[in-house]
Amino acid sequence: MSPTASERVRGILAAMTLDEKIAQLVGFWVDQGDDLVAPMAGEMATSTRYDEAIVHGIGHLTRVYGTRPVDPVERAAWLWEQQRRLRTQTRLGIPAIVHEECLTGLAAWQAATFPTPLAWGASFDPDAVAQMAGTIGASMRELGIHQGLAPVLDVIRDPRWGRVDECIAEDPYVVGTIGTAYVRGLQDAGVHATLKHFVGYSASQAGRNHAPVHVGTRELADVLLPPFEMAVRDGGVRSVMNSYAEIDGLPVASTPAYLTGILRDEWGFEGAVVSDYFAVAFLHTMHAVAVDRGEAAALALEAGVDVELPTGDAFLELADRIADGRTDETLVDRAVLRVLAQKEELGLLDDDFAQPPTSVDLDSPAHRAAARVLAERSIVLLRNDGALPLSTTARRIAVLGPNAAAPEALMGCYSFANHVLAHHPETPLGFEIPSVLDALRAELPDARLVHVAGCEVEGDDRTRVDAAAAAAAEADVAVVVVGDRAGLFGRGTVGEGNDVESLDLPGVQRELVEATIATGTPVVLVVLSGRPYALDWALQRDAPAPAAVVQAFFPGEEGGPAIAGVLSGRVNPSGRLPVSLPRSAGAQPYTYLHPILGGPTEVTSADSTPAAPFGFGLSYASFAHEALQVSDAVHAGDAFTATVRVTNTGDRSGADVVQLYARDVYASVTRPVAQLLGYRRVELEPGASADVTFTVPTQRLAFTGRDGVRIVEPGHVELWVGPSCEEHETSAVIEITGDVHRVTPGDPRLVDVAVSEITTDAALVPTK
Repeated sequence: MSPTASERVRGILAAMTLDEKIAQLVGFWVDQGDDLVAPMAGEMATSTRYDEAIVHGIGHLTRVYGTRPVDPVERAAWLWEQQRRLRTQTRLGIPAIVHEECLTGLAAWQAATFPTPLAWGASFDPDAVAQMAGTIGASMRELGIHQGLAPVLDVIRDPRWGRVDECIAEDPYVVGTIGTAYVRGLQDAGVHATLKHFVGYSASQAGRNHAPVHVGTRELADVLLPPFEMAVRDGGVRSVMNSYAEIDGLPVASTPAYLTGILRDEWGFEGAVVSDYFAVAFLHTMHAVAVDRGEAAALALEAGVDVELPTGDAFLELADRIADGRTDETLVDRAVLRVLAQKEELGLLDDDFAQPPTSVDLDSPAHRAAARVLAERSIVLLRNDGALPLSTTARRIAVLGPNAAAPEALMGCYSFANHVLAHHPETPLGFEIPSVLDALRAELPDARLVHVAGCEVEGDDRTRVDAAAAAAAEADVAVVVVGDRAGLFGRGTVGEGNDVESLDLPGVQRELVEATIATGTPVVLVVLSGRPYALDWALQRDAPAPAAVVQAFFPGEEGGPAIAGVLSGRVNPSGRLPVSLPRSAGAQPYTYLHPILGGPTEVTSADSTPAAPFGFGLSYASFAHEALQVSDAVHAGDAFTATVRVTNTGDRSGADVVQLYARDVYASVTRPVAQLLGYRRVELEPGASADVTFTVPTQRLAFTGRDGVRIVEPGHVELWVGPSCEEHETSAVIEITGDVHRVTPGDPRLVDVAVSEITTDAALVPTK
């Protein structure tokens, strides 16, 4: 039983029949059809009619707005009617929780589309992410949606995995801080966030979707779990979704050690655990740990799954198992209390659903402002040999590449456009999203732009490459826009189910770029993608290469103008790589958080050094980091301070991402050669300086010791600040003293960062 359930909720439970209880533990997908918007959705389609499904009530209504294009106001009227029906025509009168996808904005027709999570990571700006999430949540609440299936807190382990564009970063602290900011923004708007995918999903074998996971307990505890712990303990998240993964042969959906032991017993989570779509039935059909769906339901329920989504494919078979004694009804009662407590917290038990909205604006100026800020701050400048900003004398610009005129190339896999509207080509997008070409025309009205696609994103058709090269040869500069097209399960080049064996640009796009470079015209390469690609050839200095390279991770509806602003110089790029830019697919999986032998060494001929390191990104300004000062010593379990001076040494204002790294030089287990301790965006005018002070709990250096307990050990720690994890621009050392500290639930997890101006001749712009 839930110790925090109210007397009201306990009273409702006491009055319920078994059928009414089970009804609260399942969803119903009203519009489920043949469109592939979830794994194996066609094979798992339910045959239950809606009228039959809600006789005893229902726990969730699945993707009421997000399964097909529907007018939001008309759909809201239908939804309010259905909620009144549940209130008045079922015995207990309990309304349904309505859940939707909301990773890159509410996944509904006409709703704003924001940058993908990989762009959130590139911004290194939790406040901007919280602002975006609050805007999303306000739209959801207005439409009667109570739960959002976001954020994704899977730490990137292999860029070959198709769902990388849904992830934030390869660093667990960045994932945790930014993901928790999203949780707070969404829940402050009255919508419950759902952490995905707990846990291990991103560490699948060879980057293959749903493939087995072979992580050790230390990697699980020190890398994959911390973002979820932060969102639970620091963010107060109200829902968690299980991972599809199996870890060392144990599917997460059937393993109490994860869903109950860690999540509830250790972390104190009190919300509801929902299954990923069809994950309960997959225990039977894909993992083969249950002989039928009834046994799968029993395993999941016992493990700690409270609600089966999207429909009751397995949980509806619990009644027979309870009747013959194979499953204990108290497990059902435990889950029902959690669901009813969530409905009480959301106000559903008192809502009369009297008046649906009569008008909504799902892409308001506030939406677009939040989208613009995050898009602009997420763009990463990887190379610039003076080609950017574009010269005012560049009157003839060739805009080439398959993504130049494609608005869909700006959006991620879980955008409504790429997730759903791809199945409805006759339906317009319902909101404005200028392509890079459109945005450049608006940004540079006096320039003459010529557009030739040159090739498609996929395929081996080279027939238009020569035409693109010819256009480049006649231009002052060529902007070549390449990259991905997001989709699902084989539709597109990245996204759920779109895993790859190669990290080369898809199709013949590299050939297009090289043909353009061969003309001698300066080339600005813009990569619009959902994963980092092997771009070492575009960054090398000893061979023909683009004069500038810009990386944009699916920047959303304002991404076109943001890119155009970076190219023109109106926007000063400030994004940093949230994931290492890979050298090759053969070097994967790779993480900057590797021990000595995880990187290049003299004992192997293979070189895993990335083409560009985690944290890297250029600016039109320049920044110097100097005079890193730290506490002399600190006891294990206490906090220390590290202060660095950052100066804008350029001739224009700009934002720097100040990054504090550490290395635990000697420890009882192997430790990373670099670990990000904390970060902060700082905006400075030319010539201005600021002192950035990090207050670091030594728990940021904690790891799982030999006995399986997280500890902070005494010892020598190297600290540095630089423009990436690789560059030690200013460094210091600190000694952690005292006894080994065992980390407790009440220990701090977050680094506090303060910024203070130290010059008087130039103003420090307050950080956002």
